[in-house]
Amino acid sequence: MSRDRYVDFLRAWAIVLVVLGHWLITALVREPGGQITAPELLATVPWTQWLTLAFQIMPLFFLAGGHAAGGSWPRAQAAGGTAAGWLGRRALRLLLPTGLYGGLVLLAVGVCSTAGVDAGTLSLVGWAMAMQFWFLPVYLLLSALTPLMYAAHRRWGLLVPPVMGAVALAADVLVVTAHAPYVGLLDYVLVWGVAYQLGFCWRDGLLTRRRLVPVVMAAGGGVVFAGLVALGPFPVSLILVTGQDPSNTDPPSAAMLAWVVAQVGLCLLAAPAVRRLLDRERVWRVVRPVGAASMTLYLWHMLPVLVVAAVFYLTGLAPEPVLGSAAWWGLRIPWLLVLGLVLAGVVSALRPLERGLAVLYERTAPDAGLRRAWPLWLGLAVDVAALGRFAVRGFAPDGRLPVLPTMGLALGTALVMLTRWTTARQLDRPRAARAPDRV
Repeated sequence: MSRDRYVDFLRAWAIVLVVLGHWLITALVREPGGQITAPELLATVPWTQWLTLAFQIMPLFFLAGGHAAGGSWPRAQAAGGTAAGWLGRRALRLLLPTGLYGGLVLLAVGVCSTAGVDAGTLSLVGWAMAMQFWFLPVYLLLSALTPLMYAAHRRWGLLVPPVMGAVALAADVLVVTAHAPYVGLLDYVLVWGVAYQLGFCWRDGLLTRRRLVPVVMAAGGGVVFAGLVALGPFPVSLILVTGQDPSNTDPPSAAMLAWVVAQVGLCLLAAPAVRRLLDRERVWRVVRPVGAASMTLYLWHMLPVLVVAAVFYLTGLAPEPVLGSAAWWGLRIPWLLVLGLVLAGVVSALRPLERGLAVLYERTAPDAGLRRAWPLWLGLAVDVAALGRFAVRGFAPDGRLPVLPTMGLALGTALVMLTRWTTARQLDRPRAARAPDRV
């Protein structure tokens, strides 16, 4: 099957903007006592919140994910695969690199805690290394719901995203007006699920058959977003800012939903021109490696910040102009260049481990025809809970090792991997000894 280069480009473009965005707004200050603090740029220099309109690119991740799932799940069905088998293989591709990353970071946290590293510093570092984890439980949940979402797409097509959006708006009204606890959690699946569902529609041509559809999405979403910011209660920032209530991301708000629609529309409008550019092999040779390394870049991109902080800030070598001043912005250029060089080194150093993970995946990926899959479902549930906990509290809350989430991530991933071996033993049993499958 030929790949859609534009979808691969969206992944690469999204990861580049995520990395650059996080690096750009990260500010480090060395206190008189030697501690390193990270003042919040978006809160300290409010005009920078407008920059998030360019750097909040997560809708493209979910759009590309839905586009890919809209192809792989029907193919798996046609080949006799099951929902459990498809989900298990898809989830393990995320969980193996995530487990490796989390395990190494947690090991470092344990060593630092034993060595007596300041609890506040360790907590800050642990939060910085886990802040990108919010994406993983949401994506795993959407993957688990893909068979149902795709069935709805096949039956109702373009009607599904508006219905999901309407339910998301109702949930957001309860969050904003009544501060209803836990209701906002629905919007993590519903708002980002709209982008994922639109990926199905895009793949099947429902968004591009009429030229006006992308225009209406881009213009309509943009106008609604502007109205909600100007007249409604929502801030312009599309990234969480301490003290802002309501927030556009925690949980995803009505304004974020409008931005999802606008960004998908812009993406569709840009597709023909970008596809022509990607047809040039020189351009494609640059884009393809970035897309292939997207998971590594996403997980590990904050490690260079810690390396540079240790080398330049703890030693006092780094100049520290006033946050948001012209001098501070001028130093962003060497800051980004140094971080880019360090990240390139990290990615290169991780290649042997990634090859090992590829081998491990081939040996532990669940069978495509998997049916009896209680270890898989239990493992995914535990993983979602553990990853969500890490995303909220970091790898070192209060400077201590988080025992329960650590055990949960290890147990959940092990259960997903265990599914391969339990299935193999079941298939090795004589047919007469097996219980009949039930429909």
